[in-house]
Amino acid sequence: MTAALAHEPQGQHQSTKAAASGWIGSALEYYDFFIYATAAALVFPQIFFPKGDPAIAIIASLATYGVGYVARPIGAFVLGHLGDTHGRKQVLIWCMFLMGFSTIAVGLLPTYDQVGLLAPALLVLMRLIQGFAVAGEISGASSMILEHAPFGQRGYFASFTLQGVQAGQILAAAVFLPLAHYMPAEQFNSWGWRIPFLLSFIVIIAGWIIRREVHETPAFTDKAAQQQRARSPIVDAFKHNSPDMLRVVCMALMNVIPVVATIFGAAYAVQPAYGIGFEKDVYLWIPVVGNIVAVLVIPYVGRLSDKIGRKPPIILGSLLAGLLAFAYLYAISIKNVPLAFGMSILMWGVVYQGYNAVFPSFYPELFPTRTRVTAMAISQNVGTAITAMLPALFTAVAPPGAANIWLTVGAIAFGVTIIAALAAISARETHRIQMQDLGNPDAQPVAL
Repeated sequence: MTAALAHEPQGQHQSTKAAASGWIGSALEYYDFFIYATAAALVFPQIFFPKGDPAIAIIASLATYGVGYVARPIGAFVLGHLGDTHGRKQVLIWCMFLMGFSTIAVGLLPTYDQVGLLAPALLVLMRLIQGFAVAGEISGASSMILEHAPFGQRGYFASFTLQGVQAGQILAAAVFLPLAHYMPAEQFNSWGWRIPFLLSFIVIIAGWIIRREVHETPAFTDKAAQQQRARSPIVDAFKHNSPDMLRVVCMALMNVIPVVATIFGAAYAVQPAYGIGFEKDVYLWIPVVGNIVAVLVIPYVGRLSDKIGRKPPIILGSLLAGLLAFAYLYAISIKNVPLAFGMSILMWGVVYQGYNAVFPSFYPELFPTRTRVTAMAISQNVGTAITAMLPALFTAVAPPGAANIWLTVGAIAFGVTIIAALAAISARETHRIQMQDLGNPDAQPVAL
């Protein structure tokens, strides 16, 4: 305990470098992930698919976006294994280069008019690589930061992983939306859309400079850890950590809140079939403002979890966000734009961060060093992949013209957040357990 508390300056320096590495890596990965989503909606239908039926082109373009989520569980198995056998630093560098260069490649792809069906085929391939790479980023970065962080500050340092995610989305909007708005449509569709993809090269360089300076974590490299290192982390994770992996799958269903805020909620508000009639420009700003608020809130919630524990913010954040989903959807149903905007920001930008800021420390703390990256990557990405199907479910149970759409979708969303809260309640508290004892269900907490 004394050694854990009395971190030397070099250890503190590495903690800061690890947090910076996690921040910029997550920012890069999610900048790349979300500029693709924006381009898939705005320009890809016109340049990568046949000109025949515009509706089919839009569906095909959005389907290439969804392919990224299909690849994530596969990436979790592969990259999680590499993170637990070859090191956290190594897998994070691989993730960064895979994501960065596949994104740059999208910006260099030929169009359908130039190479025919090879164009969408190459687009799908690049999206598969993106989804594969992003699966290892949060689990690898969270584990790296956690294992470098001083005892009593793991929640604060690990929260920078998710702050980077939100910052990456802000960066994506800041680069893409002005180009789309101010550049003449012909120029934007011809070459302007490529600029955000090619700019990934700058972030790769910055990420490489920072990540190469971070040492591999002591928890991974010390002699005891090397002797206990699993030959097959996947087998060991399922054999010894299945209950906690199931808990993480259920807690990761909290992704239902951003789904409600930015996907179904936006469709409900702006699609003519639902008859609400909100302006699209309003809903372009929801993710921007929500992410700005989240960037400010996340470190404070992470630090709070070091004082009161991981479970209270997750449980309270889950249940309150679920209740606010009713208010948000009801505000849309009564066509109150300011109330809907405010409820979305409160639900997603503030309350949801009780979960979002804490899971990067809580999830890896549930697992031992030997299987930490694997167990977290697999379970978190499975839970997130399940939520990717929720927009289709919401539309099926509450189609245009249905009665009480806000109540039906709100009830499902609240039910999902209850599942997440129950999973957190059933988990053990981890914030006062020392690094070498993490993952041991019988470990005793120590005084901070």
